[in-house]
Amino acid sequence: MLKDFRAFVLRGNVLDMAVGIIIGAAFGKIVSSLVSDVLMPPIGLIVGKVNFSHLFVNLSETTYPTLEAAKAAGAPTLNYGMFINSVVDFLIVAAVIFFLVKQFARLQRQEAGPPPAPTNKTCPHCISAVPIKATRCPQCTSELKAA
Repeated sequence: MLKDFRAFVLRGNVLDMAVGIIIGAAFGKIVSSLVSDVLMPPIGLIVGKVNFSHLFVNLSETTYPTLEAAKAAGAPTLNYGMFINSVVDFLIVAAVIFFLVKQFARLQRQEAGPPPAPTNKTCPHCISAVPIKATRCPQCTSELKAA
């Protein structure tokens, strides 16, 4: 059983996946910092000097001046400002991944080279595949134009 587990872990796909997960987690931290420390402060300034991470709805009957005070008191809160930050995080990560995948696909197409020339054509009478150099269809025996 230990040999099977070792073989499973040392397969290329599992190691590639592990590296991807580790890099993805580090990338997620970078994007979270970008959103909360770089993007959201100017957006908050534009919309009226608002710090989105401090926006909350107090669900208890006691009033709290800040989210930190409500958390320290153990009051139930809806932290919609943190949710806004998380949505912006997600949108940025999704956009970056989209562009990375798109570029990767483009590079793979370039490496593959031009598509191979077709080797068959379609008979206009019986719609069967015919070799490109054929002058007569082997299925319906109709004459074909030369390629």
